[in-house]
Amino acid sequence: MKKPVLEMNNVSKTYDGSTKALQGLSLSVYRNELISIIGPSGAGKSTLLRCINRMIEPDEGSRIRFDGNEIATMNKRELREVRKHVGMVFQHYNLVYRLSALENTLHGRLGYYSTLKGALSLFSDEDVKRACELLDSLGLEDRKLFKCGNLSGGQKQRVGIARALIQDPKLILCDEPIASLDPQSSKNIMEQLKRITRDMGIPCLVNLHQVDVALAYSDRIIGMNNGEIVFEGRPEQLTEAQISKIYGASIDELIAS
Repeated sequence: MKKPVLEMNNVSKTYDGSTKALQGLSLSVYRNELISIIGPSGAGKSTLLRCINRMIEPDEGSRIRFDGNEIATMNKRELREVRKHVGMVFQHYNLVYRLSALENTLHGRLGYYSTLKGALSLFSDEDVKRACELLDSLGLEDRKLFKCGNLSGGQKQRVGIARALIQDPKLILCDEPIASLDPQSSKNIMEQLKRITRDMGIPCLVNLHQVDVALAYSDRIIGMNNGEIVFEGRPEQLTEAQISKIYGASIDELIAS
């Protein structure tokens, strides 16, 4: 029987003592899976991702096991070690625009270096070679030394993916990775994420607003509403009725909007 890379059990998050962003959520994630999380704004999608690596603290009693270790009770040192193996791809890239694509990619290795070496960018030849290979594999072979401020949105997001991959992650979390991109760039990013899950075996958990994209690329879809999972299944199992339950709108209305 396959072991999950990530197990979440009874995960809740309450803000201000009353607003429930997550309500007793349970989920397992396995290797070679691209899982899309869909739902309206405010459904809890981003809170879910941020609870996984404790960028947001879940409520007491929540259980999150990553690679066999309980995250929810870890101290700061233990959590830093875990975060080395959880890549994060952001909607607005979170790059240093005055630095090159290569330098931004290498920032994914900072957790493996002392503070002094990291501050001085004293990366090993092996890491520099690996960063170059990753950028090449993402179609950025002629953009490695370009400052990220001079790259297109799709190129910036590919740098963000390279930065996540150089961590040697066991899981990649993507928070609305195509929300700021045009359709062709969005297609390229989703194809890259699909390749990562298929060829590298690294599971990707991806927040999306676009139902049609989730249907096209996902191995599994999670539908959320009001902090709860209201659908979980393969793309072909997502019916019109279930889409209406998640969004309160039909798939044609969602695609049109």
